[in-house]
Amino acid sequence: MVIATNLNHHLLLSQTQNSKDPKPQGEEEEEEKLITIITQLYNTISSLPSLHPSPQVNSLFSSLVSACIPSYPSLSLSSLSPSTLSMRSHLISLCSSAESCLELHYSSILLQLSLTSSSLLPHLSVFPYFSNYLSLSLLESSLLFPHLLHPPLLIAFLGSGPLPLSSIILASRHFPSSTFHNFDIDPSATSKASALVANDSSLAARMEFITADASAIGDRLRSYGVVFLAALVGLDKEQKVGVVEHLSRHMAPGAMLVVRSAHGARMFLYPVVEPADLKGFEVLSVYHPDDEVINSVIVARKIGAAVESCKCREGKKMEEMGLEELHSEA
Repeated sequence: MVIATNLNHHLLLSQTQNSKDPKPQGEEEEEEKLITIITQLYNTISSLPSLHPSPQVNSLFSSLVSACIPSYPSLSLSSLSPSTLSMRSHLISLCSSAESCLELHYSSILLQLSLTSSSLLPHLSVFPYFSNYLSLSLLESSLLFPHLLHPPLLIAFLGSGPLPLSSIILASRHFPSSTFHNFDIDPSATSKASALVANDSSLAARMEFITADASAIGDRLRSYGVVFLAALVGLDKEQKVGVVEHLSRHMAPGAMLVVRSAHGARMFLYPVVEPADLKGFEVLSVYHPDDEVINSVIVARKIGAAVESCKCREGKKMEEMGLEELHSEA
């Protein structure tokens, strides 16, 4: 298994081994300040009449994300008080709703822009976090490629939403020969996403949008060589573990699973998935960014089949390629 933080897996292993040591006083004070700031932002956000994009909503969520970006390596769920855990749970739900509103808003804008040309791709940069999606998709593909024997014919993306930027970027930049099946529990999201991609013939030929609960897809999952699990599919531990257990029962042996998680202060934005949660899978890589890419990434393989070893290449790409190089390729 490759574990990398700041492209230095030895650092993370050292932190893990010392995670039970008492925190230095200054570090504990910084974490308390962070929780105070996040709680104040939560109180303001939770009192808003609407989470649809507006100057106030945009400013509050930008402040929230900025507060969560700095590294707090010893901050974990087990270090939070019950009241903070409860606040975090509700805050993640609010973040999910706000993200959905933002994607719906820009899906409508991009749909109108795409009607004026034959390609959707040149217009994607109007989305305010497009560069983050570029970096995250590049990170995921860089972690995944060393473990693939060949490009997958079919890829599933669970939780694609009304603006399927991840699938679009992965399909156009990293998996140009693969077909993507995009699943979302919300029929309005799949309808919006399908209408958006339909105006780009090159993408539409390799994209399908399906309304389904990720925990109810069943044996169809055996068709996919790679499954991506979005960060907001399963908003709490129980739901997330339930989805992973379903994938373990139905994915084909040897198929790859890419899971988006969160680490440190970023756990106030997204649910946390630990490698130990991926029962039925062999965890191959874990990566915790410390820049504007918010999500951690876990790459795992479904257990149950003899797979040709790729360990000679495992981790080499991420250890040799700095984040500056990743961004320059985006």
